[in-house]
Order: sequence, then C-alpha cells, then structure tokens
Amino acid sequence: MDVLATAGHVDHGKSTLVRALTGMEPDRWEEERRRGLTIDLGFAWTTLPSGRVLAVVDVPGHERFVGNMLAGVGSVPAALVVVAADDGWSAQTAEHVAVLDALGVRHALLAVTKADLADPAPVLADATERLAATSMGAVPGVAVSAPVGRGVPELTAALETLLAGLPAPDPAAPVRLWIDRAFPIRGAGTVVTGTLAAGSVATGDRLQLGGREVGVRGVQSLGRPVERASATARVALNLRGVAVEDLSRGDALLTPGAFRSTAEVDVVLATEPEDRLPVEAVLHLGSAAVPVRVRTLEGAAVRLRLATPLPLRVGD
Repeated sequence: MDVLATAGHVDHGKSTLVRALTGMEPDRWEEERRRGLTIDLGFAWTTLPSGRVLAVVDVPGHERFVGNMLAGVGSVPAALVVVAADDGWSAQTAEHVAVLDALGVRHALLAVTKADLADPAPVLADATERLAATSMGAVPGVAVSAPVGRGVPELTAALETLLAGLPAPDPAAPVRLWIDRAFPIRGAGTVVTGTLAAGSVATGDRLQLGGREVGVRGVQSLGRPVERASATARVALNLRGVAVEDLSRGDALLTPGAFRSTAEVDVVLATEPEDRLPVEAVLHLGSAAVPVRVRTLEGAAVRLRLATPLPLRVGD
C-alpha cells in the first residue's frame, strides 16, 4: 500500500478531487458535509489501474485547522498539492507547502483544480516554479476538473508514476505509530488509527504506550482485518489493556525498548534567526502537538523544553 496526503488552501477542491479519485467520501463529520468545509482529517482509498493500493489522508485547508493538517501529513511520504485555477497560489497553499518543506517531503504531485473555471496554465507554471524551491523540487503537474472528470485519468497516471518512485519502507524497523484517532467499538473495545511509516504490526504484538505495554487484539487496514500490516499503510489497531479515555491524538505506540522519550531536545534551525525567537511555541511531530519553551543557544541552535516527553530520534 502507498499513502499520500493532500495539501492546499481552503475551497481549492481537495476533498472533491479525493472523491473523484477514490469514489469515497473523505469528510467524516456531518457538519463537514453540511458546510462543505473539511475540519478534521479524512481518509479514503482506491486500487489504481496497475493494482497498486493507494490510501489518501485528506487534510483541512482552513487556517483555523492547520494543527489538524500537521497531524495528517506528519507520517506520510508523499503529497498531492492542490491549487485552484481560478484562485491560484494562496495563503494556506504557502503555509501547507512550508510544512511539507520543513518535513523534508521529497515526493509530490501538483493538481490544478477547477480547470473548467479558468485557464490552468498560468497557475501550473507559477505553482511549479514555487514548488521547485522546496524539498519537493521539480513536481509534475496536471490540470483537472474533478466534478466532470476532466484530467482525472491523467492525474491517476501521474500518481502511478509518483508512487512507483517512492523509496521502499523498512518493514523490519521499529514501530512508532502516531495515533490520529482513538474511539471505542462496542464488543471490541479501544481502537486507534494512524499511518504506519516503518516496521510492521501484527495481532498479538505488544507495544509500548507511555509507561505501559498494551496488547494488539486485532489489526485492520483499509477496513479489512489482516494478521499483519507492514509499512507504508493506514492501520486500525484494536488494543487490549487501555481505555479510550486514556488516549488522545499525538500519543504514540512504540516497539518496546526501541525509543527513548525526552522532554529536552536541541535542534538546529534551517537558518540563523534574525529576530528574537518567542519564548513559548508549539512543537508538532507526527500527530503530536506539544507546548515548548524555547532557549536560543549559539548560531542557529535552539534548545526546546517540552511540556510532555515525546519519543524522539535523530533526524526528526
């Protein structure tokens, strides 16, 4: 399975495009469907003509929900950047692309939507030039009009090419599954979902959650039970030994003994700050969002003191 996330400004047609690609409704809340506004993470999947299975994490584009967007893209290796032909590069386009650049995402595809409402060529050229200056580099682009299906076959073909070029994940790597949803199911108990970026998880496994170990009663992937799921994959785990009220987005399920949680970390900024940094900020990692206190060290080095310890590793 391959997993990618959408990115882009509100009302540029991300969810409409996901519906056209997958035939599924990514918006999970009644309020989202009523308002036509994605608020939280949505999920959909499809089998491409080659037989490759693709899962899509659809993110909100409104500025009020950037935290939700960050939770959706934190573990995903590729992005579908969406820009509307009738609006062009906009505020949240820039912010979402800055997020992808900060995460070091190197694999992306550009979709210029609403190509029936305006000439997509200028937006294709402008967005391609802007993306070239990021970690994504030279990004192929396709003009689409999702409601009428124009450009969707070409976009599907471009997705096939993009996914075929993704680096193979390590199925033997330790598991660090950032939880993006936790909910109860009657008769089954606690279920969590997330994007498995590395490693594999199977029924009967024991995983570390904070200071305890929990058992995996069952594994599902794309709505179907499986004995084992290997990266990259969207997974749902039925857990034993933890109540749903003890879980929240940003918790992580770990291979026991493979990660060390810490509340203090030194980081190096991409560029040395010209102005004084804020004393308080929020650290986003995986699906977690943790308040931090910021202390400037030397040059571009900064020390972060986390309000809650996280399982960090070099390169995060």
